Amino acid sequence: MGASIVWLRDDLRLSDNPALTAAAERGEPIVLLFVLDDGSHGIRAHGGGSRWWLHHSLDSLADAAASAGGALTLRSGDVETVLPQIIAEVGAGAVFWNRRYGGGGREIDTRLKQAVKDGGLDVRSFQANLLFEPWTLKTGSGEPYRVFTPFWRAAREVAVRDPLPTPTGLTWAAARSERLAGWELLPTKPDWAEGLHEMWHPGEQGAHDRLEHFVEHGLEQYHRRDEPAVEATSRLSPHLRFGEISPFQVWHRLHGQMSANAHKNAEKYLSELVWREFNHSILFAHPDLADHNYRPTFDAFPWAWSEVDESNADADDVLPKIEAWKAGRTGIPLVDAGMRELWHTGYMHNRVRMVTASFLIKNLLVDWRIGEQWFWDCLVDADEANNPGNWQWTAGTGADAAPYFRVFNPVLQAAKFDPDGTYVRRWVPELGTPEYPEPIVDLGQTRREALAAFEQVKARSQAARPLS
Repeated sequence: MGASIVWLRDDLRLSDNPALTAAAERGEPIVLLFVLDDGSHGIRAHGGGSRWWLHHSLDSLADAAASAGGALTLRSGDVETVLPQIIAEVGAGAVFWNRRYGGGGREIDTRLKQAVKDGGLDVRSFQANLLFEPWTLKTGSGEPYRVFTPFWRAAREVAVRDPLPTPTGLTWAAARSERLAGWELLPTKPDWAEGLHEMWHPGEQGAHDRLEHFVEHGLEQYHRRDEPAVEATSRLSPHLRFGEISPFQVWHRLHGQMSANAHKNAEKYLSELVWREFNHSILFAHPDLADHNYRPTFDAFPWAWSEVDESNADADDVLPKIEAWKAGRTGIPLVDAGMRELWHTGYMHNRVRMVTASFLIKNLLVDWRIGEQWFWDCLVDADEANNPGNWQWTAGTGADAAPYFRVFNPVLQAAKFDPDGTYVRRWVPELGTPEYPEPIVDLGQTRREALAAFEQVKARSQAARPLS
């Protein structure tokens, strides 16, 4: 008897894993495989926060596999070379995986599926990490949705399958595995991950514990989700990003037993879960989402600094401001609090993400791609669809975007959503002392400059339209 390879990617779990279930049903010994194929063939390399999470998630999954009598096989390198090698080593008769939706991943999977099929093996892929695959929700004209509200309405009309149980009675095949420590995913010089250890528990069990804690203690407060000092959000985003929990499991738990006050907020939370799906549908249609404006009109935007445009302003003026933004030393308290939370925990409250992004884009006139890359490097939930999709939303360059002229005023945002300063004081304890810097820009003046720049782009776009 041969073996069945279950090739894991962003689905680091044993429960509700259709690829693993299919392998169990086949009845052959299973090789549970993860390949670190970082940054090749259009696959975006993990940032520092994601690398930290990946290490601990794989470590947790290895323990879970060992408890089930098996092992997690780790390999690194070009997966189009590595996978055929393992197929030959274990005499595999089948390869199963769960689908991914970014451009580079889809291209690799298409080539590998054909190559494995040509070799005479059973090869199948499954829906596991999205409730609604991108090609299933379309407008009446058959186009991808560009606006979230009708996307959400369409999603509400589709039945969501029940989660699959963890397969039992599995048999396992032995395969040579690399050492996780040898991948050097964890930071060492310096080790900046102390705050991550304090806040997070990566792994499938940690994901389900987080979900239950949210349903039992946070969902009742979800109507206060915009207040960063209130524990009202789920913080499931990194668990979903690495597939330690499936959206099907979250969806059905939010339709399960809970308090009456929690039930009142469940529908709004589910719409936010589907916002993740909306971003993935955009990525599916626009694989270059992290590199190109969804709205080409903004290709002519006069950024003060852009790494894709050689007409930058004086580096001596702009680059220190970008560095101050990254370090949380802008002199704007809510912005600085958010950027310090990001560095310390690998996470930032969603309302504050919008404020810090708006400040970089519209008060510093810095290309959104520079901020998107910094968040990609720092976030533990850096997601190939959500990160660029949400940055483009704030910039006004994306699908269903906030209009460019909507500029988040961080002072007013703090007054509204952190009125007693609890969140800001936690992350900016030196506020009000000589150690805290003066603001690096005037918010009112830079807002006017941003709107003037937008008017330039709008005028150029209108002038370029052909006469009807």
